[in-house]
Amino acid sequence: MIMNLTEMDDTDAKRLVDFAAGLVFGLHGSIERVTQKVFLLSPANVDVTAEDKARIAEGGFFNQS
Repeated sequence: MIMNLTEMDDTDAKRLVDFAAGLVFGLHGSIERVTQKVFLLSPANVDVTAEDKARIAEGGFFNQS
């Protein structure tokens, strides 16, 4: 899952990252910072390549808002 927090203020964004980190920890997954306020959350059985991460960092993800 891509978590885009660019529209959130820093305090709320930090709380959401803390919450997401707890979820990821409970599922034995991983959380990675893609840009300053964009994070990639993935379950333990999913591998994300360096190419995928670069594409996400360039803004190549679907914005559902």
